[in-house]
Amino acid sequence: MSKDSQPQAAQPHEPQAAVTDSAVTDTAASETAAAASLDTAGGKMEPSIIPVSAQSGDLPGGPDSVLRKIFTGGGMVSVLAVFLALVLGGLLIASTDKTVTQTATYLFARPGDFLSAVWKAATQSYVALFQGSVFNPRGAGFAGQFGPLMETLTIATPLITAGLGVALAFRAGLFNIGGQGQIIMSGIVAAWVGFALHLPVGLHLLLVLVAGVIAGALWGGLVGFLKARTGAHEVILTIMFNYVALFFLRWLLTTPAFQRPGETNPISPILDSSALYPQILGSQFRLHLGFVLAVAATVFVWWLLNRSTIGFEFRAIGANPKAAQTAGIKVPGATVLVMAIAGALSGMAGVAQVAGTEKVLTDGVAASYGFDAITVALLGRSTPWGTFFAGLLFGAFRAGAVQMQIQTGTPIDIVLVVQSLIVLFIAAPPLVRAVFGLNPRKPKAPKKAKKSATTATASTGGAA
Repeated sequence: MSKDSQPQAAQPHEPQAAVTDSAVTDTAASETAAAASLDTAGGKMEPSIIPVSAQSGDLPGGPDSVLRKIFTGGGMVSVLAVFLALVLGGLLIASTDKTVTQTATYLFARPGDFLSAVWKAATQSYVALFQGSVFNPRGAGFAGQFGPLMETLTIATPLITAGLGVALAFRAGLFNIGGQGQIIMSGIVAAWVGFALHLPVGLHLLLVLVAGVIAGALWGGLVGFLKARTGAHEVILTIMFNYVALFFLRWLLTTPAFQRPGETNPISPILDSSALYPQILGSQFRLHLGFVLAVAATVFVWWLLNRSTIGFEFRAIGANPKAAQTAGIKVPGATVLVMAIAGALSGMAGVAQVAGTEKVLTDGVAASYGFDAITVALLGRSTPWGTFFAGLLFGAFRAGAVQMQIQTGTPIDIVLVVQSLIVLFIAAPPLVRAVFGLNPRKPKAPKKAKKSATTATASTGGAA
């Protein structure tokens, strides 16, 4: 009697033990799958549009919080954001057209006239924008027809390299708002080497490029050093460094070492011809070697992030700096390194400006490229090739805006409005999904976790 009762007493506890083992197995499998998602070779870790890390402050709420949904999205959301911005920009263009205003007075009597005027105003402006940035069929010869495209590539060159610097920092969980200052410091050093030193062809240009890139790297790396040693926030540091660089440049242009002899305006001497980027397609276009280097920089950043150990560390820190430090990654050293590389990439933009496009140094050498680079990185989802094509798009906006104003009389500021709308929609993926009726993406369960869960369920059922 007692012997038979012992197994019966133990039976109720067996399923509980099986369930406990199943839970442990599921947890281990989930951790293994999560670690596998950081695989560098596969590039499986989805980049966040805005760095979410303890370095710059965690977003409040869990993974399903509103802020996290706003700051994350997919490539399709970026495309739809651009399309939606163009549509709203077209409506804004139509609102400034005189014909649209006139037909609006008898809208209900003849709505077709109003709609036709709106369509004509928007399409004519965008056609002029295309002709001024990509291809002009009415141009004279090859130079006239493809000149707009060459101008777009020229303007996009500093946007691409500076955007890569911002995107790389984003992937490592840092906000690099200092592209403007990094471009300026790079331009200062590169310009001085270009007009103060007189060296042979080839060597001179190489020294200009290396000096400019190092200057940008030091200016960006200093921010990383201060953050790593003192804990200072990189956003505040980079913004302040922008002002330091700008006023330092303005002071330098009033000194005999940098101001052109005989000039009262703040402008430097012209760089030696041996220090200038060669023009790729001849003197009829402004497109220079800097664009080729921008393509090479894009390939380098892609390799760095997806095929190198250092890039894996950057991405791991951007995903979770505390876990990365626990895994043995030196977060302070990586912070300095990633900001130095980001500064070097922005430095390439400064060299392109003084040695390729402007050929002189002025206080407007950086224009607004450093700030536009942030928008380019956002639109490119902080990925190398996404940033590259986003730079081309914004280069086209800049190149075609003048032609759009000349042909149609559309204010050039409309292009800035379209760019601002793109940023707005990029930063709000739920809004874009709601407009187009898209369902939010649901994370897929890891395959290993599914398999382990099935095995555990079977074993639990068997035990029961």
